[in-house]
Amino acid sequence: MSPTIVQCPTCQTAVIWQPESKYRPFCSDRCRLIDLGEWASESRRIADKQPLEAGIGDADLLALEDELMQQDNQFFKD
Repeated sequence: MSPTIVQCPTCQTAVIWQPESKYRPFCSDRCRLIDLGEWASESRRIADKQPLEAGIGDADLLALEDELMQQDNQFFKD
């Protein structure tokens, strides 16, 4: 059985995927720390399926306004 080989996410060096590979999937501690720094600075992140620019839909906005009006009306009845 041949060993599984993966690419280091940082430098693309071939890494053998085995328990002896101390930094897998990275080739070294340096590449691991570079990747960690990119995540910490948010230069690397998982894309959101619905970006913030998309905003809230009209139907959702109307439902939210109705709910707030009911809360306001309930406040004055108590």
